[in-house]
Amino acid sequence: MLDLILTDARLPRPADIGIADGRIVAVGRDLGPARQTRDLGGRAVLPGLVEAHIHLDKAGILCRCGQSHSLAQAVATVSALKRDFTTADVRARAARVLEAAITQGTMHMRSHVEVDPRAGLRSLTALLALRDDYAFALDLQICAFAQEGLTNDPGTEALLEQALDLGADLLGGCPYTDTDPLAQIDILFAMAVRRGVDLDFHVDFDLDPEGSHIRAICDRTVRHGWQGRVTLGHATKLAIMDDARLAEHAALLARAGVAVVALPATDLYLNGMDQGHRAPRGVAPLHLLEGVTVAVATNNVMNPFTPYGDCALLRMANLYANVMHLGADHFDTCLNMVTHGPARLMGLQGYGLAPGDRADLIVLDAASPADALAMIAPPLMGFKAGRQSFDRPAARLLRP
Repeated sequence: MLDLILTDARLPRPADIGIADGRIVAVGRDLGPARQTRDLGGRAVLPGLVEAHIHLDKAGILCRCGQSHSLAQAVATVSALKRDFTTADVRARAARVLEAAITQGTMHMRSHVEVDPRAGLRSLTALLALRDDYAFALDLQICAFAQEGLTNDPGTEALLEQALDLGADLLGGCPYTDTDPLAQIDILFAMAVRRGVDLDFHVDFDLDPEGSHIRAICDRTVRHGWQGRVTLGHATKLAIMDDARLAEHAALLARAGVAVVALPATDLYLNGMDQGHRAPRGVAPLHLLEGVTVAVATNNVMNPFTPYGDCALLRMANLYANVMHLGADHFDTCLNMVTHGPARLMGLQGYGLAPGDRADLIVLDAASPADALAMIAPPLMGFKAGRQSFDRPAARLLRP
């Protein structure tokens, strides 16, 4: 007997979903008896959304500092504030973001957490606790991250090692803030290979096509045999390259198995501020990177890097489609950027809606997945390992 059958789901074709022992065991019709049956009324179902790049530790601090007018100002502002971050403070702010993300349909998340002499390990401690607190609804990967450099920031390298000892899942770097970007890349690759963890870099966050670090990272990825284990966030130089150079970099990324994550809200907000209403889009054109694993993600919520955000990944995918002039024929591509693409770059096993996959899924207030993207349809409920993890009733009119 099945534990649960979800009847009349749209996948996008109508089907019933049979669940047992936390996994999908059948998709079709006439699935047999079940302990519980839920009628979805023809609503769209997606696998739980995947947030590949967010900063939980510095979310919700806009009220303390106001907005910034450049990337450098945002980094400096948070650098000053995080000296006073406490574990309790980070835990409370990050919990609010996690709960918002869960009720927007996110079930897998990778969060960067700044580890350096100013933040110490306090923010990491908070996120490690939250990983356990919210495991019933969301799987959280924690990336120990050197935001302000490494070679120029004595003590950071040792703290990254400690973060891995304490339970961080992977390492992150930011070469463009380092006085020796290539040395930072080499140090982090050496540490990652020695510790057997993935890498996630912030790179190329400007609109100058020159000076990209993509080739250096791709070269080292191949040299160390780390294909499929390296991700690049932002990479907004790709947005300003000519066609030939973009194709060249796409080929480099594909050959090296290096993934790219665009952060539309932050990338649009911070790039081109000095150019007023003539600012270029400044978002990496993921849909043109043939053969590359790609994702769209949130990045920051209510802080100097991004002074807004509701943690809705469908909104981010919809925003990407708008920015790139993508119509309905590309909606599946955009949906993949918040589902299968980030699932692949995060190494998730058993992700999807096929028999054998984990029963992590969401039900949307839409008649099809494409409609859900177009309308930014809210999730109505979610099931994590076959157990309902959140409920968000549909809005209804109260007629006189």
